[in-house]
Amino acid sequence: MTRHTWRGAVTACAAGALLVGPLAVGSTAAASDPGSTSPHELGIEQKVDPGIARALERDLGISRTDAAARLTFQARAAGIEDALERRLGASFAGAWVDPTKNVLYVGVADQGAAAAVQAAGAKAVVVDDTLAELQGWQASLDAASPVAADQVPSWFVDVATNSVVVSVRPGGEATAQALIEQAGVPATSVTFEATQEAPRTYIDIVGGNAYYIGSGARCSVGFAVTGGFVSAGHCGTTGATTTSPSGTFRGSSFPGNDYSWIAAASGNTPVGAVNRYDGTRVTVAGSTDAAIGASVCRSGSTTGWHCGTIQARNASVTYAQGTVSGLIRTNVCAEPGDSGGSLIAGTQAQGVTSGGSGNCSSGGTTYFQPVNEILSAYGLTLTTGGGTTPPPTTACSGYAASYQGSLSSGAAVAQPSGGSVSVTRSGTFRLCLAGPSGADFDLYLQKRNGSAWSTVAQGTSSSNNEAFTYNGTAGTYRYVVLAYSGSGSYVLGATTP
Repeated sequence: MTRHTWRGAVTACAAGALLVGPLAVGSTAAASDPGSTSPHELGIEQKVDPGIARALERDLGISRTDAAARLTFQARAAGIEDALERRLGASFAGAWVDPTKNVLYVGVADQGAAAAVQAAGAKAVVVDDTLAELQGWQASLDAASPVAADQVPSWFVDVATNSVVVSVRPGGEATAQALIEQAGVPATSVTFEATQEAPRTYIDIVGGNAYYIGSGARCSVGFAVTGGFVSAGHCGTTGATTTSPSGTFRGSSFPGNDYSWIAAASGNTPVGAVNRYDGTRVTVAGSTDAAIGASVCRSGSTTGWHCGTIQARNASVTYAQGTVSGLIRTNVCAEPGDSGGSLIAGTQAQGVTSGGSGNCSSGGTTYFQPVNEILSAYGLTLTTGGGTTPPPTTACSGYAASYQGSLSSGAAVAQPSGGSVSVTRSGTFRLCLAGPSGADFDLYLQKRNGSAWSTVAQGTSSSNNEAFTYNGTAGTYRYVVLAYSGSGSYVLGATTP
């Protein structure tokens, strides 16, 4: 079958679209809470986020009702695709959806496999090349000699055309042809696509994350500011360039001071948050100075997240390069590469890591350049409000039982510890859930009916906090926490009759 004929077949299939029928589909997500699993496995049907529905309405021009139907279809289609890929094996040639008709197509390189696709509720399209073959040719392109990005910026497997698509900028035709010949990709399995794209990286600028200077020296982001971020002065001199995120040192002072600010290139987004190195971020709410003796925590790209106390302000320290004064002295540990990273008290930015002694195995003393001095020196504005602050351990207080844990987005867990609670009389259940700020955590009360669990009450608002009561009878119950969106720690409070 020629590729031209196959493309015609795709058009014909679309005219006779087959809607994918109902199929229970669950997704598995990694979670840090022991016993966490997919919501589907715990009997929780995922809701459609109103925010996502509004965004689809805005950007794709579809109604919120159609948006909800599309999202539900896509979840079901993903489950069908996964099952068919395992069942079809080597003849599987990829799958794709028609989002306007809610149709799932599955490519097969064997006419005999089409019946299995149809039986699963999808539309079979017989093609020449398997997905494994296409992916193998893409890997050969990846391994070929580097090409000029200004001529051939990208290539990818397009299952809908059953080909490897190579994007070519004007003047790059000969380079693209040489690339596929060098990689040994059959010309009949390649589609060239004219493009004007010039890809570049996009990075969130988050406190504590690594960045690289010049030929590869590494430091850590202090705090995001409008247009870039602040860090330590000894990390780079004015005019030095950075990568990941890309930018340029617009100011640097060291010794005497130890501060700098880096203007980020377009496409890098300053975020008002600090990396906690546990999958969550701390929101930066301001830069009010904490008192001597206050508890503080530091984030850096070598040793992650460590805490201690402020021992003094306006301290001076002498390095080999000279003396730096006006520093915050702490007993928080740090190591090389953490330089420039964030020091924060609660949600208030304090300073950027300068230097010190010791390490994070034996402990030590670390000095920080106050952040407010940096902001003042360069006329910068701190970026605030972009993290996921965990709830305090005192959240949901006043309940008979309390449970704590941490979940990754999309995962769910049953409490207590994957087990259940026996209730011997009728009465009122009181439940409370506090999740990380900026996230959407939901809470379900389930009762065992025979061998199955049924949801009898729930809190499913778009907030990170939920609370409700339920008048129930004697029986076996459990509490299910779902990280609908966002990741981080939660506190659950429960009182039974």
